[in-house]
Amino acid sequence: MTNIHQFEVVIVGAGGAGLMAAMFASRTAKTAVLSKLHPTRSHTGAAQGGIGAALGNLEEDHPDWHTYDSVKGSDYLGDQDAIEFMCNEAVEAIYDLEHMGLPFSRTPEGRIAQRPFGGHTNNVTGKPVMRSCYAADRTGHMILQTLYQQCLRNQVNFFDEFQVLDLILVKGAAAGVVAVELATGELHIFHAKAVIFATGGHGRIWEITSNAYAYTGDGAAIVLRRGLPLEDMEFFQFHPTGIYKFGILITEGVRGEGGVLINGEGQRFMEHYAPHVKDLASRDVISRAMYIEMREGRGVNGKRYLYLDVRPEIVNKYAEIDGRTRPDGTPYRTTAQEILTKLPDIIEFCRVYLGVDPVTQPIPVQPTAHYTMGGIPTNQYGQVVYDEKNSPMPGLYAAGEAACVSVHGANRLGTNSLLDLVVFGKHAGIHAARYARGVAFQDLPADAADPVRQRLDEMLNRTGKEKTAAIADAMKAAMFHHVGVFRTEEGMKEVIEDIRALKERYRHVHLDDRGKIFNTDLLNAWELGNMLDLAEVIAASAVARQESRGAHARQDFTKRDDVNWLKHTLAWQKEGAIELRYKPVVITKFQPKERVY
Repeated sequence: MTNIHQFEVVIVGAGGAGLMAAMFASRTAKTAVLSKLHPTRSHTGAAQGGIGAALGNLEEDHPDWHTYDSVKGSDYLGDQDAIEFMCNEAVEAIYDLEHMGLPFSRTPEGRIAQRPFGGHTNNVTGKPVMRSCYAADRTGHMILQTLYQQCLRNQVNFFDEFQVLDLILVKGAAAGVVAVELATGELHIFHAKAVIFATGGHGRIWEITSNAYAYTGDGAAIVLRRGLPLEDMEFFQFHPTGIYKFGILITEGVRGEGGVLINGEGQRFMEHYAPHVKDLASRDVISRAMYIEMREGRGVNGKRYLYLDVRPEIVNKYAEIDGRTRPDGTPYRTTAQEILTKLPDIIEFCRVYLGVDPVTQPIPVQPTAHYTMGGIPTNQYGQVVYDEKNSPMPGLYAAGEAACVSVHGANRLGTNSLLDLVVFGKHAGIHAARYARGVAFQDLPADAADPVRQRLDEMLNRTGKEKTAAIADAMKAAMFHHVGVFRTEEGMKEVIEDIRALKERYRHVHLDDRGKIFNTDLLNAWELGNMLDLAEVIAASAVARQESRGAHARQDFTKRDDVNWLKHTLAWQKEGAIELRYKPVVITKFQPKERVY
């Protein structure tokens, strides 16, 4: 027997976007949040460096400047109406978080502190601007804790360790979800008027990643299997500074505090690739520069890593060379104590995982798979859209990294991920609750949970000899080497064939655990199926886009092509193949031009 629950708004995912949506939806609608993790373990908690907003607390700044930087950072693929909406909402969003109790770092006068971040500039001088609002290097953690407390205050209903496996659609509208309770293995139907997917990204598809183990693209895969498209999946950002071999993120805030990138010859190399902003160029520019340095033999000791150096004497040396000053106009100088105060978690990570003390030693880093710009297509109110005309699917919403608004286009600026989930999580929650007030619950089909039950039974009873981990490792290696920072048609076509072969092997995966209680063997296999579906979409979308734009850098098509490719990719999974269509980019104020750094 399947357990049935009924809520007006059901939110899948308890990270920043899901909690923000829940907080606002719960003000007027009976709301439930389902998460395969405890909410405070969600991946939002790993975000370190800050959340962008043009407060102008330390120097002149404007939402229009933030908008232009986001458009330019997106390599002109971001929809400018949505970007402008996000950047104008940013200031209010920061003060909303402050009023909820979020403990931002402060200036001596008590204002919210801000620091520079890659790609954020004074649009008049072209120099870096202090726009990132932060709570030491624990900004995402503080946002997550603050929002969770507010949701408890609003009496949001939480179903922790419930993994959503399917979306229920009735007469072309969302009517609920099917989930498995990890503790019992029982299936539950959550009957809803509105469903919001806020399940995060899918970085675990790659071998070296900053993403949490749970980041397996569940929401996007569910929507894809239900006949809806995904948008711009070829654009996946590689963050330039992951801890060597581990991929754990070293926040851009380290460079915001004056850290510099050094090659194996002891040279600061970013001045050759981005002479104006150097180490604060956008992430795609720096990741490519690092790969070129390593490819040309300038890795440290000939290996596949470089140094990120935040030792005070190095920071002060290059601050003097760059003419960097503090807000009061005095020369920028830092101390070991200041570095320790502003970057406590980063220093601890390096000490624990590398045995390196960043105050006295440079940090070994390499690019790491970090963030998807693509996802479930939505408008700025979080409504999922299902065609080239942006037609909304009644009752279905998405927000955060699982969604593609698109405000990030081909490459996201640092600090805009937390801003995205706060702004669009809020509006998805508001709109979903408003929609729920105006409609009745639909009648559920009698067999709503049967497709999931049948698939689980089939997986548990397979007699093959394949192992989940072996297939996952092969997928991750293929994606990292051929659909990574640099790409070629030959390599990506090879990956598509590899993924299809792995999908065939996946049909013969043998599960050692046949039980029901906390069967992580079964759920890992289910998640691998999600990742294989998304990997095929990513590779198919990427091989079709014959240009280089943002995070999509092709060695066989090295130039951006606005004539043929200034458009969004929509990808459907149909009859074992990927069907691609396209829709135009929304351009309001800023015509595409060459990016200068």
